Amino acid sequence: MSTKHLRNFCIIAHIDHGKSTLADRLLEETNTLSKKEMKSQVLDSMDLERERGITIKSHPIQMKYTDPEKNEFVFNLIDTPGHVDFTYEVSRSLAACEGTLLLVDAVQGVEAQTVSNAYLAIENDLTIIPVINKMDLPSARVDIVQEQLMELIGCEKNDIVPVSAKTGEGIQDIFDAIINKIPPPEDRSDKPLRAMIFDSVHDNYKGAIPYIRVFDGIIRSGEKARFFAHNHEYDITEVGHFILKQMPAKELRAGDVGYFLGSIRDVSHVLPGDTITNNSDKNLKPLSGFKDIKPMVFSGLYPSDSDDYDQLRMALEKLKLNDASLIFDPETSEALGFGFRCGFLGLLHMEIIQERLEREFDISLVTTTPNVRYRIENKVGESIEVDTPAKMPPSGEINSILEPFVSAEIITPKEYIGAIMTLCQKKRGIYKNTNYLTSDKAQIHYELPLGEIIFDFYDKLKSTTKGYASLDYNLKDFIPGDLKKLDILINNEPVDALSIITHADDAYHRGVALCSKLKELIPRQMFDVPIQAALGNKVISRSTVKALKKNVTAKCYGGDITRKRKLWEKQKKGKKRMKSIGSVEIPQEALLAVLQIDND
Repeated sequence: MSTKHLRNFCIIAHIDHGKSTLADRLLEETNTLSKKEMKSQVLDSMDLERERGITIKSHPIQMKYTDPEKNEFVFNLIDTPGHVDFTYEVSRSLAACEGTLLLVDAVQGVEAQTVSNAYLAIENDLTIIPVINKMDLPSARVDIVQEQLMELIGCEKNDIVPVSAKTGEGIQDIFDAIINKIPPPEDRSDKPLRAMIFDSVHDNYKGAIPYIRVFDGIIRSGEKARFFAHNHEYDITEVGHFILKQMPAKELRAGDVGYFLGSIRDVSHVLPGDTITNNSDKNLKPLSGFKDIKPMVFSGLYPSDSDDYDQLRMALEKLKLNDASLIFDPETSEALGFGFRCGFLGLLHMEIIQERLEREFDISLVTTTPNVRYRIENKVGESIEVDTPAKMPPSGEINSILEPFVSAEIITPKEYIGAIMTLCQKKRGIYKNTNYLTSDKAQIHYELPLGEIIFDFYDKLKSTTKGYASLDYNLKDFIPGDLKKLDILINNEPVDALSIITHADDAYHRGVALCSKLKELIPRQMFDVPIQAALGNKVISRSTVKALKKNVTAKCYGGDITRKRKLWEKQKKGKKRMKSIGSVEIPQEALLAVLQIDND
């Protein structure tokens, strides 16, 4: 088929604006799936995606559409995730397309991720078709949302397509806009092959399967595929398109979206954004935009039962095959035993991985406090990166500590601006500016330490604004800060799982709050258990879990007091001996106390 009748597009939107529902209607209208195959959120393959109402993995699919004049078109739709944690995946999906549907909820209006995704689409030079969804709702505010979209992307009122993805109203207008406004891909089949990987999955029998968009040339089975990022080569055994399932084809030409098989067993060789070619010419340049995905949040994952360590390792390896952004390394904790230090794109990504491990692999997990990565410059002039307080060098060797700052964008109704600014100031935010999108909706820019916002910032933002505010952020830079390592000692032994890196101004009150919280959570022993918070060698707070007492003098009535004292001394010696050989069991609730101290 000529590329003139080919259209590659994706749908971008904030979470819960109806992206998956609109994709369902497009599939239904083009008869891509039969009524028997059709179900709600058909492109969301995981139970987690359906339950949470979010898209975690992008899913491409090919549709065939015949217009009223009997012209046949092929549409390649690439569904994208909507959460800030998966921004790079969204950017690669956008790079694989010529146009995008920018979907906005008629009730919620433009939100932070809408703005962020719109800017990504503009950066990739895509044709943007603005769509207002949920027109059928009585509370729809069409005129206000139209103004917001016109302000955001500079479109005309006539360019905006009103639809209801639930009822199917306005779907025909979307097809017309896709055909008339989104340009077809250029026919560059005569050039040397260059195709971009925008996603991948893993199959137990077929290995890693890259999802590709062909920009130049033709890819066929029997050829070799060379990856630019690491220069490895694989024999191509099959190429094909997506029609919900993988459908083998003779070849993929310039402009096509599809997949190829090459018995790729090492999933780390398939990187989103990388370019593949079948040409051995060393002067051939890769497509632009590729970068390594770097995790932003780190946490320790330990099996509740130490016998499950091997099972956890195998489970993480299997998950990594479907999620290249997950990284993990073995680590040992004195308190928790053997486990793994895992890197995630953000807190939602961390939650998803934990829930999948517990559900799909039936492993009970103990998780440590999430941390960010810090850069430490020592007295020798070396720069080292630290993703857990346990790896922090002694304070005498540290010259400076740099923490990651993010550029945050908050969109909110104007009545909550004061409350949001107060919250950001508490989190050591640096105010930048405020823009008004409309008369009642504001866009606030702050620079915030990532370590301050990974715990409860999003929850507090939502509760402060009754759920109306939305947040988007991008890593900006590493900035020097007055940071200290706060150690927690239980029974005079440091517990690495409870140590945190905190700002010097917050260290004292965090130490006090943590000691108080742990006192409530650690069960009483047969001896006193001291809980201490220390900065280096200086103890800044202490609380004590009192011993369980046995009344040894209950039967000792009458007579001289020395009889009772003798029994008390004997009891004291026994407790001292017990303390020297006894250990304190720390429950999971106590390990998560760090997350709770700011919520009280």
